[in-house]
Amino acid sequence: MGNLIIFGGTFDPIHNGHLRLMMYASLKLNADVVLVPAKSPRWKAPLTSSEHRLKMVKLALKNAPSGTIISDFELKSKADINYTIDTVRYLKKKYKNDKLYLLIGVDQVNRFSEWKNAEELASLTRIIYIDRPGYKVDKKVVETYKMTSMEFYNSGEVSSTDVRELKSLDVPNEVLTYIEKHRLYFVNKIAMHIDEARLRHSIEVAHLAYLIAKKNQIDNPERAYIAGILHDVGKSKDYIGVKGIEFMKKHYPSYLTLPPFSFHQFIGEYIARTEFDIKDESILNAIKFHCTGNANMDEIAQIVYLSDKIEPTRGFDSSWLIASALKDYHQGFIDTLTDNKKYLLKHNKDITNKLTDACFNMYLK
Repeated sequence: MGNLIIFGGTFDPIHNGHLRLMMYASLKLNADVVLVPAKSPRWKAPLTSSEHRLKMVKLALKNAPSGTIISDFELKSKADINYTIDTVRYLKKKYKNDKLYLLIGVDQVNRFSEWKNAEELASLTRIIYIDRPGYKVDKKVVETYKMTSMEFYNSGEVSSTDVRELKSLDVPNEVLTYIEKHRLYFVNKIAMHIDEARLRHSIEVAHLAYLIAKKNQIDNPERAYIAGILHDVGKSKDYIGVKGIEFMKKHYPSYLTLPPFSFHQFIGEYIARTEFDIKDESILNAIKFHCTGNANMDEIAQIVYLSDKIEPTRGFDSSWLIASALKDYHQGFIDTLTDNKKYLLKHNKDITNKLTDACFNMYLK
């Protein structure tokens, strides 16, 4: 007789918090785990198709222990609403010699009596809930359904909502790549502003910026990815020409004298702050000055500036600049600034503006 944990969820998308919890519960209970992606959960509607969610779960579990199982029982169900009792009955029949555990969130404990056939669920499984600070459970409910708490405070603050809204990237790399490839969640939102070629460039900048930040042991390298993927969102079709000038007059009048090619960095900062709810000033400033540069640029701003200029699809051999940045982001920034200045002067580009002057004067003395 073995032990089997039933771990259901929308997984929209699956993230590392799910995986850490799954592994912890498996070790704690000496049990295998069956993940059950929901098709039509009672409490909330998925934002992404069953096909996408299932594929992301499979990618996330590619390197999981052999005892991890994925059940598509609910996804294949013809029912309008999936009830946990139907899933448990199915799994009980399939794994009749195993002891079943049902893993639920602490937020579901006090409303468990609302679940369909709650008493039968409690008789077929041992119900385990994840205790979290700030949640007060009804002891009568816990006693009635013979629930057991399991403390797990090391999962980190991450949710599927955070991932969808670009607040967190705490997902397996394969899942992030899938999100990018299929233009899901925040990527789809960015795609509403910029064309496909610009989006591909932005993804390349985000990956390079993240890699440089991580190699240089920058605190929270996710900030570099977020700034990188949003850096060109200001090139939106909604702010072309006169619209962009009017926008600058209203929101950034002190920068209106700058060359028009630079306006998109300010528009991008505005969109990141208002539409993507980015509050981190380091990310916002990296977007705001990624085109012109500026004096006193922090590590994220420097990394995004250089990543934008040298990402591999730019069409020239930037390998030496990338190698320089991976070794030392600041030296890579200086090297990129120097190389970029030479290129602009060689092609008779006007580089005289207060922000670029301030940048060159500070970093290229």
